[in-house]
Amino acid sequence: MAYRRGLLIVFTGNGKGKTSAAMGTALRAIGQGFKVLMIQFIKGSWRYGELESAAMLGGAFQIQVSGRGFVKVGTDELDPEDVRLAEEGWKAAVEAMQSGKCDMLILDEINNALEFGMISLERVLADLAARPKQLHVICTGRNAPEKLMEAADLVTEMKQIKHPFDSGVFAQKGIEY
Repeated sequence: MAYRRGLLIVFTGNGKGKTSAAMGTALRAIGQGFKVLMIQFIKGSWRYGELESAAMLGGAFQIQVSGRGFVKVGTDELDPEDVRLAEEGWKAAVEAMQSGKCDMLILDEINNALEFGMISLERVLADLAARPKQLHVICTGRNAPEKLMEAADLVTEMKQIKHPFDSGVFAQKGIEY
């Protein structure tokens, strides 16, 4: 494979499409022979469609879930178990970066984990800066920290204009999950 420079990409904002954009980028990368690993922070309580589709790609795309689902629901306090799972997810991300077993690493919903203080931003920035030069990393989730966006090569903000939920339509299978 020709030399490449690994990019740090951030998909953030209040609109739908952050994980979907990462999945589309992953599909494109797999088509070029890349191996992709997605670590999902926070997600975990639903059976997301991406888990099923990744299994159909014969090992080129692997997903590791590192969370139980929604956090801080009805409270300002984090459950220590959610923090522990986020820490485990970050340890797995660092191991993946160091192992060379993937060409693209997607850190799904890590922006939220950073916003909630579940993982140290300084540690994440240092580990990302020390990653292999050819490794692409995509960070998704609302409210990406300013320092992460400054470190990134590409930042896209998804802006919600209209969403079916506003009209009483609940999350749709195959669209939101």
